Amino acid sequence: MSFFDRGDTRIYYEDTGTGYPLLLIAGGGLNSVASYLSSRAPFNPIGEFGETFRCVSMDLRNANEGHSYGPLEIDRPWDSHTDDQLALMDHLGIDEFMVLGFCIGGPFIWNLLERAPDRVRAAVLAQPSGFDPSIPDYFFEGNMNGWGPDFAARRSDISMEMVEAFLNNMYRENADFVFTVSRDFARNCETPILVLPDDIPAHPYEVAMEAAMLAPNAQISLFPWKTPPERIPLAVRHIRSFMRANLPDAIA
Repeated sequence: MSFFDRGDTRIYYEDTGTGYPLLLIAGGGLNSVASYLSSRAPFNPIGEFGETFRCVSMDLRNANEGHSYGPLEIDRPWDSHTDDQLALMDHLGIDEFMVLGFCIGGPFIWNLLERAPDRVRAAVLAQPSGFDPSIPDYFFEGNMNGWGPDFAARRSDISMEMVEAFLNNMYRENADFVFTVSRDFARNCETPILVLPDDIPAHPYEVAMEAAMLAPNAQISLFPWKTPPERIPLAVRHIRSFMRANLPDAIA
């Protein structure tokens, strides 16, 4: 098991394969952990890309099933996790990389693109999360029930009032679009992105499509791409060709 420490935060990570660096962000919301990439994702990205990319994954800070932990930064919920992702790449000596994220990985990727545009060469957003105005408290209530109680029970320094404040800042204060960036940012983001939309409450189709239509260098996969399951390999081939097309010339 590999860990790195940064102040009061300890991050568990996995570093697999060789080649150009690829940061992988598992789904599962605030319970996102590296093991979900092989057990709960529509396909195993390490199995698919580990022979040609250096795949880096991590347990999200304070995920209930994970090994990472740290302070609950109530005033900067998204940025605190982005801090961990960038610090992990720094720890590994990786300056430039690609990123592939599922579910909550969508908002995290947009935050990475805004905070570190010179480091993210290309991004793949698979079944990305976003804000659906018809169910505005979907993520807040889901995490108040599915993440917060277990987290508070594990940590004597955390109360449910703190959890509520954290989730309020994460999902209510910026309750729009992809949570982490504005439409204006997406409209001016030059980084190549590939979006694989979904169509469930946690992964609204309309938001994924809007983000892809706004971003000037965006591509869209076929939809639906997860059903029937025979379509998944085609989506994986699209991801592989997209990432290879965006490798540095010296590597490609």
